[in-house]
Amino acid sequence: MKIKITAMKTALGGILCAQALALSFLEGLLPALPFLPPGAKPGFANIITMFAADCIGSASAFTVTLVKSAFVFVTRGASAGAMSLSGGLLSCLAAVLLLRFAKGRLGIIGISVTAALCHNLGQLITSAFITGSAKTLYYAPFLAVFGIVSGILTGMIFAAVLPALKKQKEFFYKSDH
Repeated sequence: MKIKITAMKTALGGILCAQALALSFLEGLLPALPFLPPGAKPGFANIITMFAADCIGSASAFTVTLVKSAFVFVTRGASAGAMSLSGGLLSCLAAVLLLRFAKGRLGIIGISVTAALCHNLGQLITSAFITGSAKTLYYAPFLAVFGIVSGILTGMIFAAVLPALKKQKEFFYKSDH
């Protein structure tokens, strides 16, 4: 029985990784927004990470984050991959902790906004490290506003698609498979 559950969890994890990659790819097609650094995107793939953290477990959420970051590294280069990894790990950690300890107080949208802001923070720190200059931190106010807006949007989308994602999970965890 344990092998069957592990196989179902692995299969669902693979589907979630594919969904996160598809969303990341589609975001990569979006044009750069004015007043934001190149590559600033809404973070729709984080919907999948938050679902994994909320309904499957933190290991699955971190796996989705790592796979997505590897995809960004391969398709957009080392700098983008490093930014995705640092922002993704910090965002994932925030989502995991807040979903576990503060979901009732913050709600999905509050957690999404916090995760988006953590993602931006991780990217700013990495950008300062890559460039060797703290001047990239001047983008912080713009990214904070963008993080709040994109976090609200992502949280609203997550809330809207959560029933479908839960149905997907139930398919993999049916006892009659």
